[in-house]
Amino acid sequence: MSPPYTLTDFDYALPAELIAQHPSAERSGSRLLDGRGEPPVDRRFVDLPELLNPGDLLVFNDTRVVKARLYGEKATGGKLELLIERVLDGHEVAAHLRVSKKPAPGARLRLAAGVTAEVLGRWPAPGGPLYHLRLSHEPHALTAPPGHVPRPPYTTGEGAEDERRSQTVLARTPGGVAAPTAALHFDEPLLARLAARGVHTASVTLHVGAGTFQPVKAERIADHVMHAERYAVPEATQAAIAQCHARGARVVAVGTTVVRTLESWAASGEASGDTRIFITPGFGFRVVDLLVTNFHLPRSTLLMLISAFAGHEHWRRLYAHAVRGRYRFFSYGDAMLLERKPP
Repeated sequence: MSPPYTLTDFDYALPAELIAQHPSAERSGSRLLDGRGEPPVDRRFVDLPELLNPGDLLVFNDTRVVKARLYGEKATGGKLELLIERVLDGHEVAAHLRVSKKPAPGARLRLAAGVTAEVLGRWPAPGGPLYHLRLSHEPHALTAPPGHVPRPPYTTGEGAEDERRSQTVLARTPGGVAAPTAALHFDEPLLARLAARGVHTASVTLHVGAGTFQPVKAERIADHVMHAERYAVPEATQAAIAQCHARGARVVAVGTTVVRTLESWAASGEASGDTRIFITPGFGFRVVDLLVTNFHLPRSTLLMLISAFAGHEHWRRLYAHAVRGRYRFFSYGDAMLLERKPP
């Protein structure tokens, strides 16, 4: 039985200069903290193939980031900022709207480059937290200047590198508003070396929502309400996982979004749908054996997942080591390799 954790149990001191503001020059050029045992080992990300066994299965999130941030004005001239949270049907989206006065249903918003949006109401129901909008353009076709790739709130500036490096090399299915950052470390040469090693690959889809950046406000973590995200586990991936475990190999999740997807599927039996899974210490993992992940924000739901997976005291020692070793943190930072703690 896990103790009743509070928000302060997931805090740690991080010097501001360790927050990576830009990606490494090469995708696989980051450092990798091998945190499977004690003490942890400092490695490079390109060492990953040698740390996996032939027959292991790497599972990636194939979500493709849409240019979800748009700027414009109301008919009255008031400035606004729109952030798409979810693409619904056709031209309809659910979005966050930053504006001085809330627009009523029927209002039309003028966005950059001739794009317009009609306010249909709130989402997912009247009084809901998001706006239900109908765009004049198909959301997945938006390009700058009307659409901009959202940056994490702890980074500054915007440029061409965000357009290029916001997508993983395995991005296929449009719909996310943020990248599955652990997969940003992989490039084609590294994937080729993994294949030559005999490591298998498969993919799932979880469209990362803007809620991934929302802070936890409840002091008791059991009181936190998770945002919903869409996921899908293809039949081919289900079969690959069954075959992997049958041959005694390991399922390696590339990122926390893959963990959430696979464990949602295992818990519900549903291969697709919405998930609000909140993984905290005491969670019983059913699918994932190893995890490749970045370093996460203090007090975040992702850090709580790491605590559940690797052990509460273990992650604290790993993060302290990473701070001392001047690792780069968060979305554009370095990575670590974790092993699921015994139940």
